[in-house]
Amino acid sequence: MVICSGHVLRRPQTDSSAWYLTGSLSLHLGHTQHPTPPNPKLSGLRAEPEPGAWWPGKDLCLSKRPAVPSLTVLGSPLVNPSPRLCHFTGRRTMAEFSQKRGKQRDEVLGGTLDFLLANARLVLGVGGAAVLGIATLAVKRLIDRATSPRDEDDTKGDSTCLEESWKELSLLKATPRQQPRSPPAALSQPLSLPGPSPAAPEGPTDTGPQMSPPRSSPALLCLTFQEKLLAFERDHVTIPAAQVALAKQLATDIALELQAYLRNKFPELPFGALVPSGPLYDGLQAGAADRVRLLVPLALERGLWDLVPGLDTVARDPRCWAVRRTQLEFRPRGSSPWDRFLVGGYLSPRVPLELLRKALASSVNWPAIGGLLGCLIRPSVASEEPLLEVQHERLALSVAVLLAVPGAAAGDPVLLAWPLEGLAGSLWLQDWYPAEAARLRALDARDAGARRRLLRLLCGVCRGHPALARLDQCHLSQVVLRLGEAEADWAEAALGQRFLQALEALVLGLERASLPRHFNPAVNLFGGLRAEDIDALGFALYSGLRAPERLL
Repeated sequence: MVICSGHVLRRPQTDSSAWYLTGSLSLHLGHTQHPTPPNPKLSGLRAEPEPGAWWPGKDLCLSKRPAVPSLTVLGSPLVNPSPRLCHFTGRRTMAEFSQKRGKQRDEVLGGTLDFLLANARLVLGVGGAAVLGIATLAVKRLIDRATSPRDEDDTKGDSTCLEESWKELSLLKATPRQQPRSPPAALSQPLSLPGPSPAAPEGPTDTGPQMSPPRSSPALLCLTFQEKLLAFERDHVTIPAAQVALAKQLATDIALELQAYLRNKFPELPFGALVPSGPLYDGLQAGAADRVRLLVPLALERGLWDLVPGLDTVARDPRCWAVRRTQLEFRPRGSSPWDRFLVGGYLSPRVPLELLRKALASSVNWPAIGGLLGCLIRPSVASEEPLLEVQHERLALSVAVLLAVPGAAAGDPVLLAWPLEGLAGSLWLQDWYPAEAARLRALDARDAGARRRLLRLLCGVCRGHPALARLDQCHLSQVVLRLGEAEADWAEAALGQRFLQALEALVLGLERASLPRHFNPAVNLFGGLRAEDIDALGFALYSGLRAPERLL
């Protein structure tokens, strides 16, 4: 018997010159005293030795047959097999006998493998026997491919595949690459088209079919910041004319109804005509027509009242004024209907303000007035100032009802009854809004500029940004007024540059924690901000300077 890869080569009874292998081909040689019958399902290897060949072992000898040594693997002959596989000739020498003792350990391992592989189905199961059969078939195909000559079709197929591979490689090399996109920081600058390389030779070249990438216009790829700013103004800042007209009509009707109520409720108090005003009437409102100021003027007698600056009072507040009662010797106390609100010789804003608040909250029949005007009117209790909330099917409007002391002359300040704290609680707050709005209107009329458009843009940006909501129109007006008087070019084309300059001015003001009012530099509008508010505003504005598109 011959052991190949732990498998038994056994001579069947019918053919004395044929040997069958019950497994795959290997180099292991050995003998066994108890030959096992061949496995008919796995028997496929047939070996025929040379004449006179013999095998060391008990009663084991190959028949002397003058035939060409061949090896058959699953029916496929292999001519001139390797001597290592089945060419065994010669006699037993002393070297082989001396090495027999060293090979006993290998023969024990070979015997174990013989048993395992001969009973593959039993040991490995059906799956293992199937894997063993597949491995045998793979070895047979490898041997056939290695020994059989190549066909012409295979040679042609390989050459064709090789030529196609080279063609594909040449096409890949010839395909031009697209240029990388410009960084986001240069979106407002035009893109530079790649020019011809100076090292490239001139003239036609044979480089195969090259496809030039389509070149699109830079205007189609991105918008400049100026264009984005104008689009933001169109979509989020500009208010429809119908909405503005409706808000003005509602404010006028509410003013007439409230004026009639005050005259009937307080006939002894001479109130002036209630006039709606505010940014909506001056073209400075941004986003929505949602806020109107309704001034309730106090008709003070001339010669009986004098205005005192806040710096000359005990409060030392530059924002406010005191209204002092005069000529008490000739016009004693009680001769004026407003003497009932005097506190220490001064007209107090707290008493009439509280009176107006109570009247608006409990005395006015707002459901009836709202039904007449086609809307729902409710007085707000949570706000510091007297406020009316108007709900219409087409808009929501807030009407601030403010007691005011108008100036007797053209240059006199307009004072408002505002709930102030501390010693300033007995003073009247100066209203600078009319003067600031008139100055912006005059500057734009002089050069047809866009200062008021810039103010609307800034208000629209801060209105929609959560961190910048603390910046109201009062803060932004000071920046626009300073830029409006310092810069000369206020055309529409320079609107983007002026917007960035306004952001820089706000950042510098936050760094110093100072934003002086344009008409009264002694008033610091950033004085009431906490350190946390300044940090949040500064971070948002600085981020907007680095990427202004994110603010839109």
